[in-house]
Amino acid sequence: MTTCAGATNAAEAHSLWSVLATVIRRCRRNVIEASVIPAVLFYVCLVAGSLTAAYVSALLYTYGAVALRAARGRRVPPLLTLTVIGLTIRTVVAIISGSSFIYFVQPVLGTVAMSAALLGSIAIGRPMIAALAHEFWPITPEDASCPGVARHFRNLTVLWAGVNLVTAATTLTLLLVLPVGAFVPLKQVTGLCITFTGVYLTVSSSLKMARREGLASLYMQTA
Repeated sequence: MTTCAGATNAAEAHSLWSVLATVIRRCRRNVIEASVIPAVLFYVCLVAGSLTAAYVSALLYTYGAVALRAARGRRVPPLLTLTVIGLTIRTVVAIISGSSFIYFVQPVLGTVAMSAALLGSIAIGRPMIAALAHEFWPITPEDASCPGVARHFRNLTVLWAGVNLVTAATTLTLLLVLPVGAFVPLKQVTGLCITFTGVYLTVSSSLKMARREGLASLYMQTA
């Protein structure tokens, strides 16, 4: 016979995976569009053609994705905008320098900079995760103003600063020890694994916080 504690744990696990599934469903298109497809195009063109073809194919795809959204009157996600800007800078610098290492190391520096920005946002009292939370899960202004929620946003900002640092360190290590052909797919896989771990910890801690603070809006969305 199932105990009350066992039933509660099962319900909490169900809620956790339900929310994870919802977050992934909401974000998967943007992630696939802005990250996975450019990486696959880059790798295919690298193997079948040349490094220059790989640079250009990934860049042209992102421009095309933005143009298609604009032509259809649809919103361009922040992740896609950042990808376009990042790929443009990376491609120009890499072609001018003639170095593939420069192309791949630039995102590492950008990831470290993002980690510093996240920590800096805490220092000025405006945790960046608080501004980004609505991109992933709706939360009412009343709930967002709770002291417990504000504290949680600070903790999540520290968490994602750590996620960015781990991603940067892992990517740099792979870049230094692997040939380009092996680095590109492995970097994508490890990056997604690290990010998913961050998402899991975020959702898990957010549900615990919601129960502790009695946030009705999250309860209703996880029911």
